Amino acid sequence: MSVRSSWTSGSVLVTGAASGLGSATARRLHRDGVPLVLGDVQRESVESLASELGASALAVSMDVTRPEDVEAAISSAQEMAPLRSVVHCAGVLAAARLVSRRGIHDLDLFRRTIEVNLTGSFNVLRLASAAMQQNEMGPGEERGVVVLTASVAALEGQIGQIAYAASKGGVASMVLPAARELGKWGIRVVGVAPGAFSTPMLAGAPDPVMESIMSQTVFPKRLGDPDEFAEICRHILDNQMLNGNVIRLDGAMRMPP
Repeated sequence: MSVRSSWTSGSVLVTGAASGLGSATARRLHRDGVPLVLGDVQRESVESLASELGASALAVSMDVTRPEDVEAAISSAQEMAPLRSVVHCAGVLAAARLVSRRGIHDLDLFRRTIEVNLTGSFNVLRLASAAMQQNEMGPGEERGVVVLTASVAALEGQIGQIAYAASKGGVASMVLPAARELGKWGIRVVGVAPGAFSTPMLAGAPDPVMESIMSQTVFPKRLGDPDEFAEICRHILDNQMLNGNVIRLDGAMRMPP
């Protein structure tokens, strides 16, 4: 007989909730009736989403690189119910070659990408897991689940993606050691590595770029729907045997150079 996760008995923190993957995830988890804290630097957008979802959703202004912002978001979640789940979607995209006609890759751009995508993920993971350690054990002795968002760029970074690929590669590499360390507390850590999804992050790409991306997807030959990302996150929260691994969600896409 399978053991069902206890995540629905607590609150959920979704970062990067104002749009794209985070917004879709928030909407999907809201259907389960769990208290949600929606964090994002885009305050007006995340407040609009919280207003749409109703009283069980709380919007917070949150920069994942700032410990005080993450701690405040966690405290807000715990006031609603014990924090049992985090889906971390906040991140930025960076595109630049090491050396090009425009010059040498800007070091500050690299630092900022690492700071938001990698250090921000670590910041959320460390503070959320510390809070989850205080939870009472649920079914299967589980105390919590953290889902981190990596990318196929972590494994097949393209030319011009060196900062982004490095940041997401770091996220993917954190999953297993974190799961191994936190397992004794009944806390799971899982990563999702999406391919090309229809989000605001890709919205401004030229048509030839979009066509090239879609041509690399084996099946289905389209961009991913954020709802599909939300569904895999929902399943991760529910399935206790998913732990310590990074799940590719990419239609068998393999990125060319």
